[in-house]
Amino acid sequence: MGARVGIFDADVFGPSLPNMVSPVNRLLVVNPESKSILPTEYLGVKLVSFGFAGQGRAIMRGPMVSGVINQLLTTTDWGELDYLVIDMPPGTGDIHLTLCQVAPLTAAVIVTTPQKLAFIDVAKGVRMFSKLKVPCVAVVENMCYFDADEKRYYPFGKGSGTQVVQQFGIPNLFDLPIRTTLSSSGDTGIPEVVSDPQGDVAKIFQNLGVCVVQQCAKIRQQVSTAVSYDRSIRAIRVKVPDSDEEFFLHPATVRRNDRSAQSVDEWTGEQKVQYGDVPEDIEPEEIRPMGNYAVSITWPDGFSQ
Repeated sequence: MGARVGIFDADVFGPSLPNMVSPVNRLLVVNPESKSILPTEYLGVKLVSFGFAGQGRAIMRGPMVSGVINQLLTTTDWGELDYLVIDMPPGTGDIHLTLCQVAPLTAAVIVTTPQKLAFIDVAKGVRMFSKLKVPCVAVVENMCYFDADEKRYYPFGKGSGTQVVQQFGIPNLFDLPIRTTLSSSGDTGIPEVVSDPQGDVAKIFQNLGVCVVQQCAKIRQQVSTAVSYDRSIRAIRVKVPDSDEEFFLHPATVRRNDRSAQSVDEWTGEQKVQYGDVPEDIEPEEIRPMGNYAVSITWPDGFSQ
């Protein structure tokens, strides 16, 4: 679709990306000067995976895993990207919480299978993202059906994906078939969207991509217009989501009420920035979205709140 995309394989216990794509360079390189990780590339998509670190699969405890994930994500020189797709492992463990703390995630796509047992794990994931204020925009149901004798068969039953959509109000559902070519493409390193770009499976992935782009744009629009600065009245305007209600904040009051370590001593609770340190007529230089539920305000003295 012309976007600049990166993929981060966040499963250090069983990294799958090295099997699913076949880049020319299969090892991550560290820039000796900047100490940053240089991602490998496949067909223009930037890739980072623990499997490309020459370590295979990891055997380590939770805190170490969080450190590895943090390092791989934050020290990689991704360059300018429109989208970074993070492939999370199943479940709701340390890796998921680390990623949600390190990166302001825009949206989540839930992947499941038709069995009712899968629904239990998916429900946990949806609730976790909900608590972290990350909206789930689509559900993908793998191994859903196969076609034979001019009929469609559902060998594992119907309804797990539909149940997720209905119970949690997720707007979009995509069904992927049981198909030899789709399975083998995940093992040979040549995705089916590359080997058969006009096929039925490629169209499903294309529709999923369009869905994610549209939903992310919608989310960003909502967040970017939620908090703004009105120069005519010198006030920060805050619009309440899903409502016509709005209220105004005095910029100096917002700046004085910062509770970060730069303004308040973390050990003693003593106020470092005093009331008189902030000019009454101070104005924000920039207000920009951070994730889905916060904004970053840059002030004339260079402070970011």
